[in-house]
Amino acid sequence: MSHTYLTANVYCRRLFGGKVYKLALSAATGCPNRDGTVGVGGCIFCSAGGSGDFAASAALPVSQQIEEAKQILGAKGEGLKYIAYFQSYTGTYGDIVHLERIYTEAEEHPDIVGLSIATRPDCLGKDALAMLKRLALKKPLWVELGLQTSNEETAKNINRGYPLAVYEKAMADLAALNVHRITHVILGLPGESRADMLATVKYAGQFTDGIKLQLLHVLEGTALAESYRRGEFRTLEPDEYYELVADAVDLLPENVVIHRLTGDGAKRDLIAPKWSGDKKRVLADINKVLRAREIQPTRK
Repeated sequence: MSHTYLTANVYCRRLFGGKVYKLALSAATGCPNRDGTVGVGGCIFCSAGGSGDFAASAALPVSQQIEEAKQILGAKGEGLKYIAYFQSYTGTYGDIVHLERIYTEAEEHPDIVGLSIATRPDCLGKDALAMLKRLALKKPLWVELGLQTSNEETAKNINRGYPLAVYEKAMADLAALNVHRITHVILGLPGESRADMLATVKYAGQFTDGIKLQLLHVLEGTALAESYRRGEFRTLEPDEYYELVADAVDLLPENVVIHRLTGDGAKRDLIAPKWSGDKKRVLADINKVLRAREIQPTRK
């Protein structure tokens, strides 16, 4: 039986009336899982850049970050509109007044049509939610939460730092703010079976408006890299991942936006799996598997 899914491209065309690009920016935030508030060292897979390795420098004013990010896109981004994407570290952690000033500056840029802020479910207190509510009144706001897994034992092993109940409360709180909620899920975490991974996808599909499926990358300078070098786990093979993604998409409700089918770590830091470095090839192969299984994107 065929299954359709909603791509981010189609969702954005519906929302913004045309194609948009995300610009990777930085708000110079920290992370409570690094500074000792929740834990130290961060999640074991997280890079030194706080998963924002492709973001512009936080030392620059936001307006300058936007212009430099546009230049990186080059000709393919000319004449288009953009989503300001604050990906690195925890976007609602720290001085909320300072953060709101940065996010407001991004929203007020004439080429920015929406805002996307990545954060942790345990960093959505009263003040942070109030800030998000104000931001959402101006332009469409996406809030991205790193769930990664619904398996509590795995969550402890990767040093996530919060239980599922915190994620569920965060999703309920965000639902009241008229924001688009995106959940990050990692496929291939150490110790997880195929059933564990698909259980996470099914679980997230109950709560989220959108999802990012991410292949586990082993990056230099992480605790995960040390574990990998000790031979404590293996990374997924291409065919394993492609079929897993197809199963995941097939499991999700058709109104959940698929924002990502895979991801790519900085090549200079990528230890494994090396095959993931060719992202265009990986996406082409995933789409081939999806078509073969009659899992088709919604056209409009």
